[in-house]
Amino acid sequence: MNRVLRNPIVAAIALLVFAIVLFSTLVIVPETRQGVILRFQQPVDTVNPYRADQPFGQTGAGLIAKVPFIDRIVWIDKRVLDIELNNQPVLSTDQLRLEVDAFARFRIVNPLQAVISTGSAGNTEERVAAQLEPLLSSALRAELGRRPFAALLSPERGAVMDNIQNALQRTARQYGAEIVDVRIKHADLPDGSPLESALARMRSAREQEAVTIRAQGDRDAQVVRADAEARAAQIYAQSFGKDAEFYAFWRAMQSYRTTLVPQRGQSGGTSIILSPQDGYLREFGGRER
Repeated sequence: MNRVLRNPIVAAIALLVFAIVLFSTLVIVPETRQGVILRFQQPVDTVNPYRADQPFGQTGAGLIAKVPFIDRIVWIDKRVLDIELNNQPVLSTDQLRLEVDAFARFRIVNPLQAVISTGSAGNTEERVAAQLEPLLSSALRAELGRRPFAALLSPERGAVMDNIQNALQRTARQYGAEIVDVRIKHADLPDGSPLESALARMRSAREQEAVTIRAQGDRDAQVVRADAEARAAQIYAQSFGKDAEFYAFWRAMQSYRTTLVPQRGQSGGTSIILSPQDGYLREFGGRER
């Protein structure tokens, strides 16, 4: 043994072998990454997996050991990742062809499931995103295909994005992912005649809606006016039954005001020639006590 150590070439080779084995055994786990340990290409364990309630700095990150030359670690990002959809053609319920830009944010919360579902070749995040992209497009088409274009311009837009997220969430679990958020950046009509015809249809629909609302308002006003007149007639009848003379006097005053007093917006006065004994002027002559 001493003779081997005295030989510098043998010592250098031994030191090199020891360094290789050491570097193959010890692995530094970053705080922002999680990993799946593969042994003979079969997953056996996870390293620093994502946990929602785990505070930063108290995870499984740091220095770990693995079986050298046998174990391999597939690294997966723990942070929120994005999926972008641009110029997706969508047909709404009012037969409008829309071009929709949307994006989804997701995080891989089950690294073992992600590796099993996408393979162990690496680039797991890109593979998961590639699997989720057509699912997002399908959920987007299905949800917007059940709604008119005007729904994207109203508060209903929030419910649309929630439904898309829920639909995508159910299928994302099989890839070990969790959908954090889904947003529609904008939904535009194609330029040219389709846009102009769509705007014309929308304008016509709004005009028809305005006519309907105005007709309903007139109908409601007539109902309210009829109820008020019926109530007034009832009150008049009750007053006549209690004091017929006062009722006659009050009605005469109302008639004088309508006939003799100029109405608002009218210029000049009204001239009426009547005999002093005319019954219409009876209230001007006073009543016998």
